[in-house]
Amino acid sequence: MTIKSLLSAILIACPAAAIAADAAPSGRYEQDGPHTSVTWRIDHFGLSHFTARFINSKARLDWNSESPEQSRLTVEIDPLQVRTDFPFPEVEDFDAKIGGNADFLAGAPIRFVSTKIVIDGEKTGRVFGDLTLRGETHPAVMDVTLNGSMAEHPFEKIAKLGFSGHMVVKRSQWGLTFAIPALSDDIDVAIETEFKPEKPKRQAALPEVVRRKSIID
Repeated sequence: MTIKSLLSAILIACPAAAIAADAAPSGRYEQDGPHTSVTWRIDHFGLSHFTARFINSKARLDWNSESPEQSRLTVEIDPLQVRTDFPFPEVEDFDAKIGGNADFLAGAPIRFVSTKIVIDGEKTGRVFGDLTLRGETHPAVMDVTLNGSMAEHPFEKIAKLGFSGHMVVKRSQWGLTFAIPALSDDIDVAIETEFKPEKPKRQAALPEVVRRKSIID
């Protein structure tokens, strides 16, 4: 086997080996949906941790590669797009209840906006911010690990960043007090996400009359 063939075999078997050494440059990034998950779990009578996930989240990262603590993060989640995998949908639409009922998420948009980032390790940090839930806004903190950063993804050919995040939300602070303490006050939230460069927004086409006037002028 030639050296070239050996290298090709390694890259096929271990795609991670093809990751570019250069890091993703500074700029505005958006969440890569297919490679993102937002799951949450809550202690259920001390017997298990009921787990669900949000299936419609959007995040924007203004990334500063030289000074990551100067970066800014904004996350938006649609509470009505929650998936609980309740086994009896013919009995109750539990997803709609969790997302829209006044005792739960009340159908109000969920939003997290960073206010400060503290780097506490080579690839770890804490993102402080304001979390809006059920129409109320209070401080929250997310522990974050930078899993990887590349100037060019080996397959997608674009810059990519990958993070794991963890946040504990004390739901009573946002008025979500249903069934405490049988259901724990603390909600564990886990985030796995990748970011890609934000696509420039397409401008609406000018009306024909305006275009003609511009050409004449």
